[in-house]
Amino acid sequence: MGAVPMLLPSLLDTPIGFAHRGARAHAPENTLEAFELALRLGATALESDVWLTADGVPVLDHDGLVGRRPRRRPISTLRRSELPAFIPSVAELYESLGTEFHLSLDVKDPAAGPPTVAASMAADPTMPSRLWMCDQDHDRLLALREVSPHVRLVDSTRLSRVKEGLERRSAQLQERGIDALNMHHSDWSGGLTTLVHRFGLCAFGWDAQFDRHLDDLLRMGIDAVYSDHVDRMVDALARHEIRRG
Repeated sequence: MGAVPMLLPSLLDTPIGFAHRGARAHAPENTLEAFELALRLGATALESDVWLTADGVPVLDHDGLVGRRPRRRPISTLRRSELPAFIPSVAELYESLGTEFHLSLDVKDPAAGPPTVAASMAADPTMPSRLWMCDQDHDRLLALREVSPHVRLVDSTRLSRVKEGLERRSAQLQERGIDALNMHHSDWSGGLTTLVHRFGLCAFGWDAQFDRHLDDLLRMGIDAVYSDHVDRMVDALARHEIRRG
């Protein structure tokens, strides 16, 4: 038998499992149905993309366009009342499902960040500590701390884009007070999670769709995984808890 892979520690007591766009493999993505199903399947965290309507309402959608081709229109040009009913607002997510979960939001619309944090605080003053805002623009991320000092900030990128090297990037993120580095599951290794942790940063891995990807990331000491397959993700997290003993 081969050697059992080493189990590396994560920074978080329990790694987070983000249901990517809700239970996307089981229900229409980015709908209240998908988010509710993800929680019922055992997820303790949700993921989506956030955009701002013309009347200033942050809503959850993937590409920020509505309607049929070739007449698709940007969400930013439409009022909340003009959007299809299946697109939920951030406030409606909290109204329907409460706030007892972590939420990772990719800030696709630069204007959506501050209203999103504000809507989260309005729903629950403690929610910003469970709200992970993802962006590649560090200045834009740091501006969110003006809305709440407790919001979690995530540099979302690919290893190939980190031209200065991961050690220097990690040092920069630590210096600026950003909480986590989020990269594709294939970018991570045990050595890189250990490096990132050395700077006090959480390591997040996205697009973890299969058991082997989930198990490998968790053994590497990853702090959060993102998956379309909530059932697989929940099972992998349970296996990880057993391995940790």
